Amino acid sequence: MPATDYQASFLGRISIRRNQVIAMDGNHEQELQDLELFSKHVSERFAELLSSPDDVPFDALLSISRLRKLLDFFLCCEAEFKGILMMGNDPSQISKPPLDRLIPEFLDRSVKALDVCNAVTNGLESVRHYQKLAEIVISALEQKPIGDGQSRRAKKALTSLMSAMNVDDKECSAAKATERSWSFSRRGVSSKDRVPEHFRSVSNQVAKNWSAAKQIQAMTNNLVPPRGAEGSGLASPVYTMSVIMVFVMWALVAAIPCQERNGLSAIHFPAPKQLNWAQSIIGLHEKIGEEWKKKEKKGTAGLLDEMQKMEKLGNILMDFTDSFQFHGDITDQKAEEAAAHAAELAETCRRMEEGLLPLQMQIREVFHRIVKTRTELLNALDQVGKSSPPLL
Repeated sequence: MPATDYQASFLGRISIRRNQVIAMDGNHEQELQDLELFSKHVSERFAELLSSPDDVPFDALLSISRLRKLLDFFLCCEAEFKGILMMGNDPSQISKPPLDRLIPEFLDRSVKALDVCNAVTNGLESVRHYQKLAEIVISALEQKPIGDGQSRRAKKALTSLMSAMNVDDKECSAAKATERSWSFSRRGVSSKDRVPEHFRSVSNQVAKNWSAAKQIQAMTNNLVPPRGAEGSGLASPVYTMSVIMVFVMWALVAAIPCQERNGLSAIHFPAPKQLNWAQSIIGLHEKIGEEWKKKEKKGTAGLLDEMQKMEKLGNILMDFTDSFQFHGDITDQKAEEAAAHAAELAETCRRMEEGLLPLQMQIREVFHRIVKTRTELLNALDQVGKSSPPLL
């Protein structure tokens, strides 16, 4: 069943329960069933992300399409989580132990997640910059026959592309990314190719000394599984949704250029493997972490599959333009190989052209969903505080 169908069915069930008058024992039993169903949906969604055909390399799981699926799963889980927490329950429960401690911690993680959404949105500007440089390379190498002018133009764009993709994380701030974004080909970019202004950032820019790795590490503070009787109550979905939020933000930062990611692979999630949904998330975390360690040593803009392919093809085509420059005429075989690599690069750019803006809009949706849920929880806490009798 598609994720959206799960969500609609699940929320419909909770909505019906909210309007029913039933005994407390029945209500508790129904709540346990809802918690179990929520956990089952989380497990199935992340197991789907972890599984892939044998002929698909793991790094393809961090492609644009896979990231969009991850964000879709986040939105579905978030909607079900809010349904469990706020529909059909006495609002005063969120002010009682252990939720009186867990909800404020969850709200704090939400604020940190908003900062990560901003940083990732800014990072997507860098990815679009790589795409535009690659398109210049493609345009130059599509000419037949390839002459000295086309080779020099391709080499210039390739040099800028490889330099931009290997920039240090500390230099990956939004301001510098935007400054570089149009420095190479501003005059050659039409207005239709530019990102709409309202998609460039979902909120304010992140600070210059901000660290994506430290922000996510801070999100794991006090993130511990519920113990004893808490595991069968509302503390369980709060913990589950917290882990999902941290993991999604961590995966986005690993995939997309972001400010200061040193130590990203050292971040661990306290998810006991006996939880049915935890094994898939732990599996994804371990595989992504292994890939990050390999790339981190050499320096990488991110693990996004399209960027990895672009970097590989860029190095190959750089060798071709170097050979052309030093040896002049090239063989037909070399020209055909270069044309094939340029065509592969063009296909990668096509996927980026089709997927980057929808991905950016989806991150924007995640941002606003987090804001909305946080506001509703704060309002609920405020109402509970107003209705509570004053202490004598």
